[in-house]
Amino acid sequence: MNQSSGISVQREPTIEEFIHMLANEDELQPKTVKEYASDLKHFIEWYKENTLLGEKVTLRIEDVDTSTLVHYREDSHKVMLLKPATINRRLITLKRFFKWAVLESRLNYDPSKALKFIPEDKVSPRRMTSEEEEAFLAAVEYVNSLRDRTILTLMFHTGLRTMEVCNLTPGDIELGRRSAYLTVRADKRNREQKTNDRLTERALRHLIKKVMIAAGLEGLSSHDLRHRFGYAMAEHTPLHRLAEMMGHTNPDTTMIYIKALSTNQR
Repeated sequence: MNQSSGISVQREPTIEEFIHMLANEDELQPKTVKEYASDLKHFIEWYKENTLLGEKVTLRIEDVDTSTLVHYREDSHKVMLLKPATINRRLITLKRFFKWAVLESRLNYDPSKALKFIPEDKVSPRRMTSEEEEAFLAAVEYVNSLRDRTILTLMFHTGLRTMEVCNLTPGDIELGRRSAYLTVRADKRNREQKTNDRLTERALRHLIKKVMIAAGLEGLSSHDLRHRFGYAMAEHTPLHRLAEMMGHTNPDTTMIYIKALSTNQR
């Protein structure tokens, strides 16, 4: 198995190949790949215990049907008493694995497609409508400062926190012909931001509030821009990758976006 996963799923060649693909094609962090491997290892151990397969017997993924996955979900919830967020994260991993298996012609159908998530108590954050997004972008065009227009547009398309924006320096931005890179500082506070005429978080929040009011969106804030990004990316970005992009240390936090989309699509 590719060593970057950090967790062994030996004797499971198809799953090993999936983990290897994640490590080499998706450019995920080793910690993220390790979490994928851990989720799949948990399912494999449960499956072998419940089907009386020996540890040395290879799992045939074509033998896993929807009812098996439902059984795993219910056992995780009612027997193992795992938190809904943890269960749903593992279901996301399984969904991605089986989707990949179908695309790679390892399976004829995806047994996880109809699998539903465990209901959670968390209230999903409000999502900006397309009309609100258009109104915000239109209001940004009337901002006098080029710097401020650039910052607001950046926040709309990246979901950066205010403190992350305030911590940016010119050296953090790399623009190429076909791609661009932005280095985001993980510091929770930049204690030097009040010097050298740097934009403060307070000033940035005031700017966003002013633009929201001009757009007729009074009551929306910088965090609504962040949620807007989370929802937009959740439609086509794997859970762990989205968690990295949003700077979430726990993928369960990112689940609120994917869970909300899944609920709306029922």
